[in-house]
Amino acid sequence: MVEKKAAKKAEKFDPKTLTYSKKSGWDGINAAKMKEIMNFAEGYKKFLTDAKTEREAVSTIFELAKAKGYKNIENAKPTDKKLFINFDNVACVLAEINHTDFSKGWLMVGSHIDTPRLDLKGYPLYEKEDMAYFKTHYYGGIKKYQWVTRPLALHGVVVTEAGKTINVVVGEDDNDPVFTINDLLIHLAQEQMEKGARKVIEGENMNILIGSIPYSFKYDKDSVKLAILDCLYKKYGFKEEDFVSAELQLVPAGKARDVGFDRSFVGSHGQDDRICAYCALEAIFDAGKTKENKFAMFFDKEEIGSKGNSGANSNILERAVNKIINFYGKGNYNTLIDSLANSKFLSSDVNAGVEPEWAGAFESMNAGKVGWGVCLTKFTGVGGKGNSNEAHAEFVAKCRAAFNKDDARWQTAELGRVDLGGGGTIAMFIAEYGMQVLDVGTPILSMHSPFEVASKADLYNTYLSYKAFYKYL
Repeated sequence: MVEKKAAKKAEKFDPKTLTYSKKSGWDGINAAKMKEIMNFAEGYKKFLTDAKTEREAVSTIFELAKAKGYKNIENAKPTDKKLFINFDNVACVLAEINHTDFSKGWLMVGSHIDTPRLDLKGYPLYEKEDMAYFKTHYYGGIKKYQWVTRPLALHGVVVTEAGKTINVVVGEDDNDPVFTINDLLIHLAQEQMEKGARKVIEGENMNILIGSIPYSFKYDKDSVKLAILDCLYKKYGFKEEDFVSAELQLVPAGKARDVGFDRSFVGSHGQDDRICAYCALEAIFDAGKTKENKFAMFFDKEEIGSKGNSGANSNILERAVNKIINFYGKGNYNTLIDSLANSKFLSSDVNAGVEPEWAGAFESMNAGKVGWGVCLTKFTGVGGKGNSNEAHAEFVAKCRAAFNKDDARWQTAELGRVDLGGGGTIAMFIAEYGMQVLDVGTPILSMHSPFEVASKADLYNTYLSYKAFYKYL
């Protein structure tokens, strides 16, 4: 007897299911999601306004962390599971301990909290044409012409010979004065206008106007300079020699602002890379109880090559992990090495958002589109992937699967078209420990300028992606 089989209806194959397309961070959201995005941006804007230097960022991070139950490791007990580590007040770590088998590794997100700016030179104060100025040395890669004729604020610390630390912030309060760099009037700028953009404002011309009234209202040699020193001594208690042991920075004055009629963007100095720092901070707070140990590192010195004892190209990450495992009585060399090598790390640094007016600098299929989610960058570098870490395919797959679980909108992105410049992140330094590393960060417009712009949708999806990483990997 021949067995009869039920005829199966042939399923029609739709080849469109094979394709992949990016999805905007605004596409299909409801009113509740819109409110979440906008509310998240308010906290971020306050962070940008409060944290304009590395030291201010570390202080702000600690204050926010304390409210979430984190303890400074110097004052903590072994029963404490949320730790804060401070490195010279310019870099820091948050760690959440869910088990003490540290050889299994960590889930790490690492950002940097230094930004391009103008630093005062060690001997900055001088007088010329009866006006007083500060000499500066710019920090990081900038277009120098962008920094002139705009209000600047002075932030930082002065440490006296006796060891007293004096905090300085001038230019943020409405009643404060601000500072500026002068430029040549257009009527006399024919020669200047013939120069290229690199030379139209030179580094030695980036001097800060700070005053003009002579001491005791009598003009004499350097009488305006003396009046400024007198003002600084009366208000802050330091002398000219104390500038040599100071960290004083000029940054754009004012608060972070909404941009656009629809308020869809945030505009501010310092979003590279404090946008990723803030998202990592909120992600480790909100990821909830996980089986893996969580770790957020906020580095210094990325903008100048990650050198120095607070940059990623030092052993600062190793020192942080070693401090924690010793704190819990688990410290030995093998545990330290395994703890690092078995970790998974998101290098959380910004990428370039496509600039429509300069579209030729990008390869549109593989560029970060603003408003379309966080950028997943498998490799960075210059030209033929020079000086980059390239994430392994297996790790990339796990990360995108995690992002998709929580509908964190993401896109693939490279930094500009091949053979046109490029850039690097901390990823290549972190990978030296043997851990898996992937660059994941927010696309930014006008990067390294005094007023960078980011989409609130991208900000929120960066946060969602970091939180998903902590939850699912």
